[in-house]
Amino acid sequence: MIDILKEGIFRVEFNQTMDYTDLEKIGEIPLPKYINRLAEKEIDDILYQTVFSDKYGAVASPTAGLHFTEQLVEKIKAKGALWIPITLYVDWGTFRPIRVEDYRKHEIHREIYEISEESAREINHCITEKRRILCVGTTSVRTVETAMDESGIIRSGRGETGLYIYPGYSFKLIDGMVTNFHMPDSTLILLVMAFGGEEGIRKAYVHAVKEKYRFFSYGDAMLILKD
Repeated sequence: MIDILKEGIFRVEFNQTMDYTDLEKIGEIPLPKYINRLAEKEIDDILYQTVFSDKYGAVASPTAGLHFTEQLVEKIKAKGALWIPITLYVDWGTFRPIRVEDYRKHEIHREIYEISEESAREINHCITEKRRILCVGTTSVRTVETAMDESGIIRSGRGETGLYIYPGYSFKLIDGMVTNFHMPDSTLILLVMAFGGEEGIRKAYVHAVKEKYRFFSYGDAMLILKD
């Protein structure tokens, strides 16, 4: 039985108990439109998963993380960088386009996040030492910006974020981010513009289109640093 709740959301009732393992067997990876093939489980179960993922619950991969291999992560650590894991369960809303004329009136999706005590302690130590903090993906940005309290400290625990970041937002923590190229009607590109500046990001996207960069899930990535 299927109920249509609202745009992009359906409720499905199974006639038997199902868990994530069962759903993986019957479901398919949601490939972006520019990939002209059907999902292939043997390929996409590997390519559409980050090397540092270890929890069930997201409906999509945090795609900026797809560019990192175990070898690359070790090279980054060898240069003295800390690799600090946090979790955001990417929800269906990441695919939901903005359909209102004024993007500020868009109803942003809510997502669950988790930050362990150890990760919060390490991030706060970096803040104290004034180390540069870079996030891998808009998911990580949204998580840490939500988890930072008024005193400038990252709080550990499990929470829910409905943070909507668009141009004009004042970032509290990050000094840079790795992010993919996003679709023009998405909330993700607004977050990127809020950090990188509207003019600079537009120029980057003009270049990306001209050079035929790949967009969205299996697409190319860029590193944006604070001036």
